[in-house]
Amino acid sequence: MVANTLRDPAIRNIMNRKINAFSFISSDSSESMEAARHLAALYGQERPENADVIVALGGDGLMLQTLHDFMNSGKPIYGMNRGSVGFLMNAYHEDGLRERIEAAHAETIRPLTMEAETEGGDTVIALAINEVSLLRQSYQAAKIKISIDGKTRLEELICDGVLVATPAGSTAYNLSAQGPILPLDSPLLALTPVSPFRPRRWRGALLSKDVTVRFDILEGDKRPVNAVADHTEVKSVVSVTIREAPDKTATILFDQDHSWNERILAEQFLY
Repeated sequence: MVANTLRDPAIRNIMNRKINAFSFISSDSSESMEAARHLAALYGQERPENADVIVALGGDGLMLQTLHDFMNSGKPIYGMNRGSVGFLMNAYHEDGLRERIEAAHAETIRPLTMEAETEGGDTVIALAINEVSLLRQSYQAAKIKISIDGKTRLEELICDGVLVATPAGSTAYNLSAQGPILPLDSPLLALTPVSPFRPRRWRGALLSKDVTVRFDILEGDKRPVNAVADHTEVKSVVSVTIREAPDKTATILFDQDHSWNERILAEQFLY
Protein backbone atom coordinates (compact mmCIF):
# COMPACT_ATOMS: atom_id res chain seq x y z
CA MET A 1 0.00 0.00 0.00
CA VAL A 2 1.04 3.63 -0.47
CA ALA A 3 0.42 6.47 1.97
CA ASN A 4 -0.53 9.97 0.88
CA THR A 5 2.78 11.81 1.18
CA LEU A 6 1.13 15.23 1.64
CA ARG A 7 -0.22 13.97 4.99
CA ASP A 8 2.99 12.25 6.06
CA PRO A 9 5.19 14.70 8.03
CA ALA A 10 8.06 12.22 8.26
CA ILE A 11 8.37 12.11 4.49
CA ARG A 12 8.06 15.88 4.19
CA ASN A 13 10.93 16.20 6.64
CA ILE A 14 13.09 13.80 4.64
CA MET A 15 12.59 15.71 1.41
CA ASN A 16 12.98 19.19 2.93
CA ARG A 17 16.61 18.64 3.81
CA LYS A 18 19.63 18.86 1.54
CA ILE A 19 21.12 15.70 0.12
CA ASN A 20 24.83 15.62 0.87
CA ALA A 21 25.71 11.96 1.42
CA PHE A 22 24.95 9.22 -1.13
CA SER A 23 25.14 5.46 -0.86
CA PHE A 24 25.17 3.76 -4.27
CA ILE A 25 24.19 0.11 -4.53
CA SER A 26 23.82 -1.98 -7.66
CA SER A 27 22.67 -5.29 -9.04
CA ASP A 28 25.37 -7.73 -10.10
CA SER A 29 25.20 -6.82 -13.79
CA SER A 30 28.35 -5.26 -15.25
CA GLU A 31 26.40 -2.21 -16.44
CA SER A 32 24.97 -1.56 -12.96
CA MET A 33 28.28 -2.06 -11.16
CA GLU A 34 30.11 0.24 -13.57
CA ALA A 35 27.42 2.92 -13.06
CA ALA A 36 27.80 2.62 -9.27
CA ARG A 37 31.58 3.04 -9.48
CA HIS A 38 31.29 6.05 -11.77
CA LEU A 39 28.63 7.81 -9.68
CA ALA A 40 30.55 7.15 -6.47
CA ALA A 41 33.57 8.87 -8.05
CA LEU A 42 31.40 11.86 -8.99
CA TYR A 43 29.34 12.25 -5.81
CA GLY A 44 31.17 10.29 -3.13
CA GLN A 45 30.18 7.05 -1.43
CA GLU A 46 28.97 6.63 2.17
CA ARG A 47 27.92 3.58 4.09
CA PRO A 48 24.12 3.21 3.94
CA GLU A 49 23.65 4.04 7.63
CA ASN A 50 25.47 7.37 7.14
CA ALA A 51 23.83 8.35 3.84
CA ASP A 52 20.98 10.81 3.26
CA VAL A 53 19.69 8.70 0.37
CA ILE A 54 20.18 5.21 -1.05
CA VAL A 55 20.61 5.20 -4.84
CA ALA A 56 19.73 1.80 -6.35
CA LEU A 57 21.15 1.02 -9.80
CA GLY A 58 19.55 -1.90 -11.61
CA GLY A 59 16.02 -3.04 -12.36
CA ASP A 60 12.77 -3.57 -10.51
CA GLY A 61 14.09 -6.69 -8.77
CA LEU A 62 16.89 -4.70 -7.17
CA MET A 63 14.47 -1.96 -6.14
CA LEU A 64 12.16 -4.46 -4.41
CA GLN A 65 15.10 -6.01 -2.57
CA THR A 66 16.40 -2.57 -1.55
CA LEU A 67 13.00 -1.53 -0.21
CA HIS A 68 12.94 -4.73 1.85
CA ASP A 69 16.51 -4.22 3.09
CA PHE A 70 15.85 -0.64 4.26
CA MET A 71 12.33 -1.13 5.61
CA ASN A 72 11.74 1.12 8.64
CA SER A 73 15.20 2.68 8.28
CA GLY A 74 13.93 6.16 7.34
CA LYS A 75 16.28 6.11 4.34
CA PRO A 76 14.61 7.21 1.06
CA ILE A 77 15.40 5.02 -1.97
CA TYR A 78 15.99 6.60 -5.38
CA GLY A 79 16.33 4.14 -8.25
CA MET A 80 17.91 4.62 -11.67
CA ASN A 81 17.26 2.05 -14.36
CA ARG A 82 20.15 -0.16 -15.40
CA GLY A 83 17.88 -3.16 -15.96
CA SER A 84 15.12 -3.96 -18.45
CA VAL A 85 11.58 -2.78 -17.62
CA GLY A 86 12.42 -0.50 -14.70
CA PHE A 87 8.86 0.45 -13.81
CA LEU A 88 9.94 1.33 -10.28
CA MET A 89 13.04 3.19 -11.46
CA ASN A 90 13.87 6.67 -12.74
CA ALA A 91 15.74 7.27 -15.97
CA TYR A 92 19.52 7.03 -15.70
CA HIS A 93 21.28 10.39 -15.89
CA GLU A 94 24.61 11.21 -14.25
CA ASP A 95 24.32 15.00 -14.22
CA GLY A 96 22.44 16.97 -11.57
CA LEU A 97 21.71 13.95 -9.41
CA ARG A 98 21.62 15.89 -6.14
CA GLU A 99 19.12 18.41 -7.55
CA ARG A 100 16.93 15.66 -9.03
CA ILE A 101 16.73 13.82 -5.72
CA GLU A 102 16.03 16.97 -3.70
CA ALA A 103 13.13 17.78 -6.06
CA ALA A 104 11.82 14.19 -6.19
CA HIS A 105 8.33 13.10 -5.13
CA ALA A 106 8.24 10.66 -2.20
CA GLU A 107 5.86 7.74 -1.75
CA THR A 108 5.55 5.70 1.43
CA ILE A 109 5.23 1.95 0.88
CA ARG A 110 3.29 -0.16 3.39
CA PRO A 111 3.79 -3.85 2.61
CA LEU A 112 1.61 -6.87 3.19
CA THR A 113 2.38 -9.52 5.80
CA MET A 114 2.04 -13.15 4.70
CA GLU A 115 1.63 -15.84 7.36
CA ALA A 116 1.88 -19.25 5.74
CA GLU A 117 1.23 -22.58 7.49
CA THR A 118 2.94 -25.59 5.90
CA GLU A 119 2.05 -29.27 5.74
CA GLY A 120 4.89 -29.92 8.16
CA GLY A 121 3.36 -27.62 10.77
CA ASP A 122 5.78 -24.72 10.31
CA THR A 123 4.72 -21.08 10.22
CA VAL A 124 6.54 -18.73 7.84
CA ILE A 125 6.04 -14.96 8.03
CA ALA A 126 7.25 -12.70 5.19
CA LEU A 127 6.61 -9.23 3.79
CA ALA A 128 5.38 -8.43 0.28
CA ILE A 129 5.63 -5.02 -1.36
CA ASN A 130 4.11 -6.18 -4.66
CA GLU A 131 1.91 -9.18 -3.94
CA VAL A 132 1.37 -12.45 -2.16
CA SER A 133 0.63 -15.20 -4.68
CA LEU A 134 -0.39 -18.84 -4.39
CA LEU A 135 0.56 -21.15 -7.26
CA ARG A 136 -0.12 -24.80 -7.98
CA GLN A 137 2.91 -27.00 -7.37
CA SER A 138 2.01 -29.93 -9.64
CA TYR A 139 0.25 -30.75 -12.88
CA GLN A 140 -3.16 -30.65 -11.16
CA ALA A 141 -5.13 -27.45 -10.65
CA ALA A 142 -5.26 -26.04 -7.14
CA LYS A 143 -8.44 -25.95 -5.06
CA ILE A 144 -8.56 -22.97 -2.69
CA LYS A 145 -11.16 -21.65 -0.24
CA ILE A 146 -11.18 -17.86 0.17
CA SER A 147 -12.26 -16.08 3.37
CA ILE A 148 -12.35 -12.34 4.09
CA ASP A 149 -12.34 -11.19 7.73
CA GLY A 150 -13.32 -14.67 8.86
CA LYS A 151 -16.26 -15.09 6.47
CA THR A 152 -16.06 -17.57 3.61
CA ARG A 153 -16.58 -15.76 0.32
CA LEU A 154 -15.67 -18.54 -2.12
CA GLU A 155 -16.01 -22.15 -1.06
CA GLU A 156 -13.83 -23.50 -3.84
CA LEU A 157 -11.71 -21.78 -6.49
CA ILE A 158 -10.20 -24.19 -9.01
CA CYS A 159 -7.26 -22.43 -10.62
CA ASP A 160 -3.56 -22.26 -11.33
CA GLY A 161 -3.29 -19.78 -8.46
CA VAL A 162 -4.55 -16.62 -6.81
CA LEU A 163 -2.90 -13.45 -5.55
CA VAL A 164 -3.42 -10.37 -3.39
CA ALA A 165 -1.70 -7.27 -4.80
CA THR A 166 -1.05 -3.81 -3.36
CA PRO A 167 -1.46 -0.70 -5.53
CA ALA A 168 2.34 -0.73 -5.85
CA GLY A 169 2.19 -4.28 -7.19
CA SER A 170 -0.95 -3.92 -9.27
CA THR A 171 1.07 -3.32 -12.47
CA ALA A 172 3.27 -6.39 -11.92
CA TYR A 173 2.08 -10.03 -11.77
CA ASN A 174 -1.45 -8.84 -10.99
CA LEU A 175 -1.69 -7.04 -14.33
CA SER A 176 -0.35 -10.08 -16.20
CA ALA A 177 -3.13 -12.11 -14.58
CA GLN A 178 -5.71 -9.61 -15.91
CA GLY A 179 -6.13 -7.93 -12.53
CA PRO A 180 -7.04 -4.22 -12.16
CA ILE A 181 -4.50 -1.41 -12.00
CA LEU A 182 -4.94 0.51 -8.74
CA PRO A 183 -4.04 4.19 -8.25
CA LEU A 184 -1.32 4.54 -5.67
CA ASP A 185 -3.45 6.52 -3.24
CA SER A 186 -6.36 4.05 -3.34
CA PRO A 187 -7.01 2.28 -0.01
CA LEU A 188 -7.55 -1.01 -1.84
CA LEU A 189 -6.10 -4.45 -2.52
CA ALA A 190 -6.64 -6.49 -5.68
CA LEU A 191 -7.70 -10.13 -5.23
CA THR A 192 -7.01 -11.78 -8.59
CA PRO A 193 -7.25 -15.41 -9.73
CA VAL A 194 -4.59 -16.93 -11.99
CA SER A 195 -6.13 -18.96 -14.85
CA PRO A 196 -9.42 -19.72 -13.03
CA PHE A 197 -11.28 -22.84 -14.19
CA ARG A 198 -14.23 -22.80 -11.77
CA PRO A 199 -16.06 -20.52 -11.17
CA ARG A 200 -15.27 -19.76 -14.78
CA ARG A 201 -16.66 -16.22 -14.79
CA TRP A 202 -15.08 -15.08 -11.52
CA ARG A 203 -12.41 -12.47 -12.18
CA GLY A 204 -11.51 -11.43 -8.66
CA ALA A 205 -12.47 -8.64 -6.28
CA LEU A 206 -11.41 -5.26 -4.95
CA LEU A 207 -10.90 -5.26 -1.19
CA SER A 208 -10.36 -2.65 1.49
CA LYS A 209 -6.71 -2.45 2.57
CA ASP A 210 -7.87 -3.12 6.16
CA VAL A 211 -9.21 -6.63 5.56
CA THR A 212 -7.62 -9.94 6.45
CA VAL A 213 -7.58 -12.45 3.60
CA ARG A 214 -7.23 -16.17 4.27
CA PHE A 215 -6.64 -18.92 1.74
CA ASP A 216 -7.19 -22.55 2.75
CA ILE A 217 -5.81 -25.24 0.45
CA LEU A 218 -8.26 -28.04 -0.33
CA GLU A 219 -6.95 -31.53 -1.13
CA GLY A 220 -3.43 -30.26 -0.49
CA ASP A 221 -1.89 -33.75 -0.46
CA LYS A 222 -3.17 -34.31 -3.99
CA ARG A 223 -2.99 -30.70 -5.23
CA PRO A 224 -0.01 -29.04 -3.47
CA VAL A 225 0.33 -25.26 -3.53
CA ASN A 226 3.27 -22.87 -3.01
CA ALA A 227 2.97 -19.37 -1.55
CA VAL A 228 5.23 -16.49 -2.61
CA ALA A 229 5.67 -13.08 -0.94
CA ASP A 230 7.91 -11.09 -3.28
CA HIS A 231 11.21 -13.03 -2.95
CA THR A 232 10.12 -15.50 -0.27
CA GLU A 233 8.66 -18.84 -1.42
CA VAL A 234 7.04 -21.38 0.89
CA LYS A 235 6.29 -24.86 -0.46
CA SER A 236 3.30 -27.07 0.33
CA VAL A 237 1.18 -24.63 2.31
CA VAL A 238 -2.11 -25.58 3.93
CA SER A 239 -3.26 -22.02 4.67
CA VAL A 240 -2.08 -18.47 4.02
CA THR A 241 -3.25 -15.34 5.86
CA ILE A 242 -2.58 -11.87 4.42
CA ARG A 243 -3.01 -8.42 5.93
CA GLU A 244 -1.35 -5.02 5.70
CA ALA A 245 1.73 -4.71 7.92
CA PRO A 246 0.79 -1.93 10.38
CA ASP A 247 4.31 -1.04 11.52
CA LYS A 248 6.45 -1.38 8.38
CA THR A 249 7.24 1.40 5.88
CA ALA A 250 9.77 2.19 3.16
CA THR A 251 10.15 5.35 1.09
CA ILE A 252 10.66 5.45 -2.68
CA LEU A 253 11.48 8.59 -4.72
CA PHE A 254 10.38 9.52 -8.23
CA ASP A 255 11.38 12.37 -10.52
CA GLN A 256 8.74 15.10 -10.58
CA ASP A 257 8.35 14.98 -14.36
CA HIS A 258 7.61 11.25 -14.37
CA SER A 259 5.77 10.39 -11.15
CA TRP A 260 4.56 6.93 -10.23
CA ASN A 261 0.93 8.04 -10.53
CA GLU A 262 1.64 9.22 -14.08
CA ARG A 263 3.22 5.87 -14.95
CA ILE A 264 0.21 3.96 -13.63
CA LEU A 265 -2.20 6.20 -15.51
CA ALA A 266 -0.20 5.83 -18.74
CA GLU A 267 -0.07 2.05 -18.31
CA GLN A 268 -3.86 1.89 -18.55
CA PHE A 269 -3.83 3.40 -22.03
CA LEU A 270 -1.27 1.02 -23.55
CA TYR A 271 -2.50 -1.42 -26.14
